[in-house]
Amino acid sequence: MKKLFFITVIISGSFIANAQHVQFGLKGGLNIATINIDNSNFNVDPRISAHVGGLAHIHLSKEFALQPELTFSGQGYKVDGSGNNSDQHVNLNYINLPVLLQYMFQSGFRIETGPQLGLLVGAKYKVGSVETDIKDSYKTVDIGWGLGLGYISKSGFGVDARYNLGLSKINDDNNAKVTNRVFQAGVFYQFKTMKH
Repeated sequence: MKKLFFITVIISGSFIANAQHVQFGLKGGLNIATINIDNSNFNVDPRISAHVGGLAHIHLSKEFALQPELTFSGQGYKVDGSGNNSDQHVNLNYINLPVLLQYMFQSGFRIETGPQLGLLVGAKYKVGSVETDIKDSYKTVDIGWGLGLGYISKSGFGVDARYNLGLSKINDDNNAKVTNRVFQAGVFYQFKTMKH
């Protein structure tokens, strides 16, 4: 899966260098993040956070485009405290690089799917006011797959929604496989076309 992702990134870079119709843009929005634990009934609540970054929208044809992005993404989960106990927060922060194939409708709507590479840049465990660094307990690289839809207006402003399904194990131990799950909703703006 990692090899496939890196091949996709190399191809994307080649398209950016040679494409006749590239638009760059900025994006940001809401994250509702949680985790999945294989064969476990352990209940967790979502972490509400945000994502922000940039994009390159590469037209391959009238209907298809390739869109690599680079975003900071707040992920993780929360365990609800019972009784007088404080909530437990696991805050995982990633730099994500999704590469999405988009089908574009003439109405401005888009559907998209593609792989995503995540690089862990921070991991904190917080109970009350006490915060502990737990980055060593998690793997540095996270591989996932995104599926989403969006709409862009003629002015370049748009909205999108995406579900990122974690495929690789993020916990760095021999316990049950833990994977990321993130729903994103946001806004973006694509600048005017740059032609070579």
